[in-house]
Formats: sequence, C-alpha cells, structure tokens
Amino acid sequence: MPRDTATPTGETRLALVRRARKMDRILAETYPDAHCELDFNSPLELLVATILSAQCTDKRVNMVTPVLFAKYRTAEDYAAADRTELEELIRPTGFYRAKANNIIGMAQALCERYGGEVPDRLEDLVTLPGVGRKTANVVLGNAFGVPGITVDTHFGRLARRFGWTDQTDPDKVEREVGELIPKREWTMMSHRLIWHGRRICHARRPACGVCPLAALCPAYGTGPTDAAAAAKLVRPGPFS
Repeated sequence: MPRDTATPTGETRLALVRRARKMDRILAETYPDAHCELDFNSPLELLVATILSAQCTDKRVNMVTPVLFAKYRTAEDYAAADRTELEELIRPTGFYRAKANNIIGMAQALCERYGGEVPDRLEDLVTLPGVGRKTANVVLGNAFGVPGITVDTHFGRLARRFGWTDQTDPDKVEREVGELIPKREWTMMSHRLIWHGRRICHARRPACGVCPLAALCPAYGTGPTDAAAAAKLVRPGPFS
C-alpha cells in the first residue's frame, strides 16, 4: 500500500495522525508534570546518568549519582578517573565495567574533540562512546531544549500498542512516530509515553479499565477492563 495510506491499524494516514495527536493531548492533560526522572544539573551529568540508566531503573541511578557527581565534576575528571574506583561507585547500576569504559571513553572524546563540553547536536553526540540515538535525544531534549524522541522499552511498547507503528527497531520507531507528532512536542511526548507505560500501560497487564486513552486505543482489552480490577494495577510513582 502507498505510504500515505498504509498504517498498522488499517486506518487512513490522516485518521492515524489525528488519533495520535489526540492521544498525546490526553496524555498531556493526564501527566502535566511529566519530566525526565533522572536527577541532573548539567548536560554532562545527564549524559552520565543516561549511560548508567541502561538496563537499570532511574531510581537506582539517582541513588548512585549524588556521590558520583560530587567526585567527578568535569569531563576531565571522568577522563582521568581511576577505573577501579569508578567501577565501584557505579556497581549498583549493573554492567558497571562496560559503563565505566563508556563513561571514560565518552569523557576522553569530549576533551579531545569538544573542549570538554557536551555538544548540542545529535550528529556529534552519537559519535561518543556509549551514546546512541536514545541517549543523545535524552540529552538534547532535557539539557538543551532541542526536540527529540526517546525510544526506550516503554515508548516502543506503547507506540506499537497504540498502533502508531509496527516497527521494532528503535530508529524506525523514532522516525515513524516523529511523522505523526509535531516536532515541538517530541520531548514531552516521550516523557508522557514513558510515564504512562510505567504507571498504567504495563507490559503484561495494562490497566485498561482506568486508562484515559481507552476510547482511542486499538489494544483496549489487553488488560482488565473492569475499573476496580484495573485500578489495583496502577502504579502512582514517582519512579525517580
């Protein structure tokens, strides 16, 4: 089918765009305080925290970073870090050896190529060790105010469940969802989907009966539709 009419749900392209944007507006009303749940005070801190968040909860990362950020304040500090000491500090986040390699390599690259400063362009960020498009978009959207779509596990699951895409590759999900939602909304839309995935639209048993998107979601009924039963599945957060 032509690109302008082929959609995962069989609805017209125009109908999909309208439905996706209405869903985003409802999520904006539902989660007016949605934000990045990693604690940070600078682009460098957010970059390090996002690297640490791979295969780890934001809550656990936030337990580790206060001591980490107090000890390492600049890219130069990370670049010169004692690997064993750094590994021990970040051990609770899991995969600490690989993450230490990425953080040290990232910091060395910042010092060598960007004067120790975190760049504010996607094409530069993704050249840094341990930094893919997801991490780059987190930093761009939340530290620099540059719109970006963060395709984490929650985002990808919900985008497919909503019928916004049928892709599983994060880059393809990012591209297809980006065609539905205005660019100015990308960063906040990412937060909203992630918050909704953590709180209501769970992987195994979504709380369909209390979901504000029920009337617009093609996957309605995947979880219990009874309001009382669904309410028991809601996780209110915060998760930071």
